Amino acid sequence: MGKTILKYGLIAGIIAGLPMSYMCIASKDELPPSWGMLVGYLTMLVAFSTIFIAIKRQRDIERGGVIRFWPALGIGLGISLIASLIYMLAWEAAMAMTDIDFIAAYSQAMIAEQKAKGASAEAIAALSAEMETLAVNYANPLFRMPMTFAEIFPVGVLVSLVSAALLCNRRFLPVVRR
Repeated sequence: MGKTILKYGLIAGIIAGLPMSYMCIASKDELPPSWGMLVGYLTMLVAFSTIFIAIKRQRDIERGGVIRFWPALGIGLGISLIASLIYMLAWEAAMAMTDIDFIAAYSQAMIAEQKAKGASAEAIAALSAEMETLAVNYANPLFRMPMTFAEIFPVGVLVSLVSAALLCNRRFLPVVRR
């Protein structure tokens, strides 16, 4: 089971980490357009489809067509953990290679959005102060790395829960014996 978790975790991490790194390197200090977040989360879902594949493979090939919920969930969470760590390291590598100032671009975008909505000067000043605090905190890898991990890991937990719930039912996509 550990080999399965490692194999599919690495695959998921590469699927999630490479496009995100590429987008960072390609866009430098500019945030991707508004669809960038959508593309990011869709990529995560595609990456975490490996959880479903791994659990189904474990159920059908290794366990004779039966898997209980908790072992299935454990496989999914293990894959999610490895993939999230790779994603986090890919973000750190992209930041180091490009010397990107993500928080400055993010702060500018947030402030511009509030100005466009017609926010009051006090609200914009409060947001600016909040963004300055975030920038200081984000410069610390011990703050930034858990934030990056928390960006992807909940997606993996959700996919793990759904996959485990579906695949613990042996009648869901049963093994076809020939």
